[in-house]
Amino acid sequence: MAKLQSVSNGSSISEFGKYKQYIGRKRIILVILLVVMIVISLVSIMAGSSGISFIDVCKTIIGRGTVQTNAIVWNVRMPRIATAIVVGFSMSLAGCVMQSVLRNPLASASTIGVSQGASFGATVAIICLGAGVQRASTSTAGGTVTAGSAISISNPYVVTICAFAGGMICILVILGLARLKTISPSSMILAGVALGALFTGGTTLIQYFASDTAIASVVYWTFGDLGRASWPEILIILTLFFIALVFYMMNCWSYNALQCGDETAKSLGINVNSLTLISLVIATLLSASAVSFVGIINFIGLIAPHIMRRFVGEDYRFLLPSSALAGACILLLSDLCSRMIAAPVILPIGAITSFLGAPLFIYLIYKGGRSL
Repeated sequence: MAKLQSVSNGSSISEFGKYKQYIGRKRIILVILLVVMIVISLVSIMAGSSGISFIDVCKTIIGRGTVQTNAIVWNVRMPRIATAIVVGFSMSLAGCVMQSVLRNPLASASTIGVSQGASFGATVAIICLGAGVQRASTSTAGGTVTAGSAISISNPYVVTICAFAGGMICILVILGLARLKTISPSSMILAGVALGALFTGGTTLIQYFASDTAIASVVYWTFGDLGRASWPEILIILTLFFIALVFYMMNCWSYNALQCGDETAKSLGINVNSLTLISLVIATLLSASAVSFVGIINFIGLIAPHIMRRFVGEDYRFLLPSSALAGACILLLSDLCSRMIAAPVILPIGAITSFLGAPLFIYLIYKGGRSL
């Protein structure tokens, strides 16, 4: 009897040791992602036509930089990098949760119509509500030039509010359909695709009757620009992200249960309908706020969660924060590419992320086959 008890205790200790190793590996991955994000951020600060050394960057960060380095780092490059981080956080976290509650690997702001709704809202603001455009100087601080540096939005907050409203309308329509008539998660994705096509058609129709200058301004907004957000706007996105992260982490075990099916989750006492509704509303709020401030940046919410599933699996205790960190790293790398490929011209960040995301999107469709 004593021998059997000893074997049982040894087995329990062995299983506990394996679990500690499992948790330890996931935490190491999170630390690695954090370090990678910091390294890419430092490289991004140094990169550019106004070359700044690592020593100068460190001096500037601790408040001992020159007037020139302070202006370049704090007024030009640091806001851009901070925007890439918080937008990457937000889009990836939202995409990860959308994929969980909809049980569809293709779910993201780009595929359920949120981005298209935001684009429609911005178009209405620029062309119909008189947000308009004004010509700006082609010279920019830090020696960088964008393709649309001769164009700027004259009333950016009206555009932001309308873009946010457009993104929220899309998900509210989908959730309304789900409430009126019970539809499957796959059908919700299809409804999002249909609404995205509807919003795209509306955007095209409005542009057809607009002036060339207004159309140029709309196109410039849809390119996506990480240099568009200021520190107060970055703080708004970051605050929303932390609120969403707290809610999602509090419900991470519920998301784990959802992967076993609705019936299993309900048997564990989870209100599946309520969790799905609240999670989608928060995810849309997160995505729409990011898109409304920086323009359309596709596929970040699709790429990051799928990459991290390869490393941390489906455990949402680690998948949620790792997806957010991976999204920030991917967007930082994309921004670095957009600034370095054709320097001093800054390429549209939305185009760079689309080049990364579209092949993965096609791969997922191919791999998923009939199950998608």
